[in-house]
Amino acid sequence: MELHYTCSQIFNHKNMKILSEFKAFAMRGNVLDMAVGVVIGGSFGKIVSSLVDDIITPAILTPALRAANLANIQELVIPGTGIKYGNFISNIITFIIVAFALFLVIKSVNKFNKKQAEEQAAAAPPPPSNEEVLLKEIRDILKSKNL
Repeated sequence: MELHYTCSQIFNHKNMKILSEFKAFAMRGNVLDMAVGVVIGGSFGKIVSSLVDDIITPAILTPALRAANLANIQELVIPGTGIKYGNFISNIITFIIVAFALFLVIKSVNKFNKKQAEEQAAAAPPPPSNEEVLLKEIRDILKSKNL
């Protein structure tokens, strides 16, 4: 079964509308910010994995591994099974580091947003008092009677 389409069939009004809607969706700030976050997050994940595998595991867990007569954490396996709990421990350490880093980032963003909101609230003029509102109403009533 072969499918042959002409240019007019591919680029009809309905398809062009869908493409323009998709472009508008993809170019919104939230989607672009999310894409940047995913890319940076992937890179950050590699850095944290390297930190755990190349620095934390050898520096902190080496005495425990030597006591178990193992060279690295990946050798921690339940005998007779394929369960690699050493890898699992390494991934838990990685997760804790990433979660803590995200916590710090979110905390600083929330602090910044709160500070901006306080500045905007301080800059906004206070609402008119009840007395001012009543005086304006009286003025408007008097103006309407004079016409």
